[in-house]
Amino acid sequence: MNKVTWQNSLGEAWQALLDTLYMVGVSFVLTIIIGIAVGVVLYSTAPGGILPNRAVNSVLGIIVNIGRSLPFVILLVILIPTTRAIIGTSIGATAAIVPLTVGSVPFFARVVENALREVDSGRIEAALSMGSSNRDIVVKVLLPESVPGLIGGATLTAVMLIGYSAMAGAIGAGGLGDFAIKYGYQRFNTPVLLVAVVILIVVVQIIQSVGDISVRKLAHRR
Repeated sequence: MNKVTWQNSLGEAWQALLDTLYMVGVSFVLTIIIGIAVGVVLYSTAPGGILPNRAVNSVLGIIVNIGRSLPFVILLVILIPTTRAIIGTSIGATAAIVPLTVGSVPFFARVVENALREVDSGRIEAALSMGSSNRDIVVKVLLPESVPGLIGGATLTAVMLIGYSAMAGAIGAGGLGDFAIKYGYQRFNTPVLLVAVVILIVVVQIIQSVGDISVRKLAHRR
């Protein structure tokens, strides 16, 4: 078998990048939606929250903590039956969305909870004094006031998902991780392996830069 040069691998690398962006993009959107919902419940039901409920808070907190404590590689294996039930297969970029989402939601949920805790309690009290409902407090006070923290957390989550997607490539999820293993590591082709590494670094730098700029702009407006 002829050794693939890094120049000849660029076509496969481009497709791998598209697969990575697809699985990370979809799982990121799902993580933001589900994570905000879980984080709001964690904050609201905590002692001193707007809707205290020790039982709900404790059970949900335990579930989130278990999700955060499991190594992602183990989570990939555990969720194979679930992924097959939902997607129909456990291989490919679409199948990787399930473990990526499940693995990142607990992290982002805690980010949301902490961001909401940073909101000035005076604003919440003012909203309550004006007769605002719990829903209005969440939608019109808590979430808008915590936007910079949420964006910062979302940026960290996106970067984490890039790393998770690379690990998912080890079990056939596709993307840059699969490309690096198949064309680089397994063929002892260091230049091709470096192509995947460089692309991942560039993608992470772009995501982090966009997130940092967004947080700074919002912070200046406040």
